[in-house]
Amino acid sequence: MNDQQIASSVKMEHIKDIAAKIGLNPEDIDQYGDYKAKIRYKALFSLPETHTGKLILVSAITPTPAGEGKTTTVIGLAQALSKLGKQTIATIREPSLGPVFGIKGGAAGGGWSQVLPMEDINLHFTGDFHAVTAANNTLAALLDNYIFYDNELRIDPRRVSWKRVLDVNDRMLRKIVIGLGGSKQGFPREDGFDITPASEIMAILCLSNNMDELKERISRIIVGFSYDGVPITVKQLGFEGAIAALLKDALKPNLVQTTENTPAIVHGGPFANIAQGANSIIATKTALKLAEYVVTEAGFGFDLGAEKFFDLVCKYGKFCTDAVVLVATVRALKMHGGAKIKDVAVPNPQAVTDGLPNLAKHLENIHKFGMKSIVAINRFPTDSEEELQIISDFVRENGFEVSLVESHARGSAGAIDLAEKVITMVDTAACQYHSLYDWNDSVENKIFKVASEIYGAQKVDYTAEAKADLKKINKYGYDKLPICIAKTQKSLSDNPDLLGRPKDFLVTVREILIAGGAGFLIPITGEIMRMPGLPKHPSAEVIDVESDGNISGLF
Repeated sequence: MNDQQIASSVKMEHIKDIAAKIGLNPEDIDQYGDYKAKIRYKALFSLPETHTGKLILVSAITPTPAGEGKTTTVIGLAQALSKLGKQTIATIREPSLGPVFGIKGGAAGGGWSQVLPMEDINLHFTGDFHAVTAANNTLAALLDNYIFYDNELRIDPRRVSWKRVLDVNDRMLRKIVIGLGGSKQGFPREDGFDITPASEIMAILCLSNNMDELKERISRIIVGFSYDGVPITVKQLGFEGAIAALLKDALKPNLVQTTENTPAIVHGGPFANIAQGANSIIATKTALKLAEYVVTEAGFGFDLGAEKFFDLVCKYGKFCTDAVVLVATVRALKMHGGAKIKDVAVPNPQAVTDGLPNLAKHLENIHKFGMKSIVAINRFPTDSEEELQIISDFVRENGFEVSLVESHARGSAGAIDLAEKVITMVDTAACQYHSLYDWNDSVENKIFKVASEIYGAQKVDYTAEAKADLKKINKYGYDKLPICIAKTQKSLSDNPDLLGRPKDFLVTVREILIAGGAGFLIPITGEIMRMPGLPKHPSAEVIDVESDGNISGLF
């Protein structure tokens, strides 16, 4: 059976029963049908501050088209912990429609380790992405309207930095001209669209602890610069209340279940290659108050999602991560060792060995944050025993525990060994980790620290535009913000063609954006795009809806 057939075969429990498993009453949730709900504010803020569960972060080696199965491992581990009698909640991000209809397909786990209802979660779900899109674009419309009329703040139309967004992979919208048609239609200027997960509104939604903080962060958004070069914020325009009103329901975490009826909170969706790449702080903190164990994930490889999780999300959320599970696969390591995607199912122990330096780099990076970790080898049917043994031996030689995981094929049963090792690891020592850099360091030092220590770069180069951005950042006092580097997920470097563990490379910073509301700087490296494009044969080619309303083709 494929993922969608498995999901359809599962007998889901009513969402009220899922809520009851974690101590929530029917009046604590807003139901969206029988199997989805949002947790109400009253319930969120009445939970005891004293209780906090153990937080396990799932990350991965550098991703490849062969697949790593990080989300599947999150869900499988949560199910296994629950099977062992531990009160457990999985907390993950909401899928973006862009990848769902693009190259990746559905993003709600796989096999017997999925979050349900998978069709709803992969498509419109509870409308959070639409709310973020509407809030972002309402702000864009209000800004252009302000400039069209009095423009008392003397905003320079040529220096408007606030872009519109759409949750679609549409390369045609990356660079556009708006306001054509004469004086009544506005003023012509260059503009462009980002994808919704790249919106600063999405980042703010995921970093806010409550509605008051959400409004305050929105007020700090920089929408552009005046003719004098002074940054203009939403607070000066007075629109923060209206924008926050559009996000009133989107801020509430979404409660669903897994294929084994384990509670899961699916909320927020920033990409890790262009944003912080983690589900919302409010979701994770809620789960930590309701469960003994919380399993979450950081997008893409450890160099992207996990670095940002430790240096940004944990510090803004004020929570500590107890352990890291690093997902690796035979297939991905073969590609990092030089094998082609068409050959990953063919036994090739030498390619696995040649790909191990990529795994080694991620293991080194885990140590840089002082974290305890287990490597989860996500097993595929085509993996040979020799290939699996090569990885296991290498992991143990480097001082890490290893577990063979088959949660896609076997659900919780395929992750029991991993769950037992996680329990032993997090219950025998207090939580402790440290950040990679001091937020008070200079922007250049922070960028070099991440680029050199996490990516392995020898040098960081800055374009003329990036150097000009640095001057603005220092002049207006944004230099103490942390950094959220936008970089390709396909390589440790900023060049997507350099697989394995590249050496002697430099990272090129093209520009540095100020996300004043989110509270970080975005150095954009290499050729990374904030609006992806569709592949030659997108997943949309196989997605369909039947006469009874059932969706097919979501994998």
